[in-house]
Amino acid sequence: MKAIVYTKYGPPDVLQLREVEKPIPKENEILVKVKATTVTVADIRSRSFTVPKAFWLPARITLGFRGPKKQILGMELAGVVESVGKDVKRFKEGDQVFAASLSDFGAYAEYKCLPEDGPLSIKPSTITHAEAAAIPIGARTALFFLRKANIQNGQKVLVYGASGSVGSYAVQIAKYFGAHVTGVCSTTNLDLVKSLGADKVIDYTEEDFSTTDETYDVIFEAVNKSSFSACLKVLKKGGTYINITEPLPSPQMLWTTLTSGKKLVLSRNAPETSETLDFLKELVETGKVKVVIDRYYEFDEIVEAHQYVEKGHKRGNVVIHVEKERS
Repeated sequence: MKAIVYTKYGPPDVLQLREVEKPIPKENEILVKVKATTVTVADIRSRSFTVPKAFWLPARITLGFRGPKKQILGMELAGVVESVGKDVKRFKEGDQVFAASLSDFGAYAEYKCLPEDGPLSIKPSTITHAEAAAIPIGARTALFFLRKANIQNGQKVLVYGASGSVGSYAVQIAKYFGAHVTGVCSTTNLDLVKSLGADKVIDYTEEDFSTTDETYDVIFEAVNKSSFSACLKVLKKGGTYINITEPLPSPQMLWTTLTSGKKLVLSRNAPETSETLDFLKELVETGKVKVVIDRYYEFDEIVEAHQYVEKGHKRGNVVIHVEKERS
């Protein structure tokens, strides 16, 4: 089978299209013929080994010291079940599925084996494989952190980075839970964020959200580009500050949690469960959540896709067609 392989850390051109051995499913696994995958920030960091300093040693242990141990990237996918192991009960040949593959990567390939009890579900019937491939990480992350904040109907939520993959889902899921949502983004993305249901949109190039009279029950920092001090100014007493990319609290953050009653939820891995994807599937099929796709690339254009995402300005998700879908 064809796969995108990298044998050393570095820029996008370390990614190479090669022929590799097709995997065989274990007794508890399914073999998926991959239709689509994505380029996420996690793929970029793993490829280039640009990780937060606090994660350097754990990342080296996980990814490999001299070079990548897992040489096929790709952390979310959608496709069709080609075969199943003898102990598999939930899926059958021909099922259309979508899944996260954060534990061992491998979605940049024509075939991928997945355990049936992992983050894996039947694809939403109302969307394409390409759209479904862009759900398992961004949407699951947004849902996990909003639940950690115990989001309630009627609360005011600010999403900073509202046009990105996680941010675009956070806006919609917060609205689903009944929140009044303010999205912060650049000028070019104002209409997009409004279309996702945001009650108010702030253009950060024109206005500083922290200087308004508005205060929030939850501030969801999706891109780590606002300052914690600015967020504190408009976070209500007892409110929750979420930062999905910052792994360790700063001294100011620790002092704030000890003295102000304001809560802190920082970067952590969302649990990999099928139940979460089942829930997101329902939200998509009922029209509560839609998938934002910035660009599509073909499988042999993976280097260009990584170059684009690495610039840090993508809207929503970037999808790779591993196999072209029929119209």
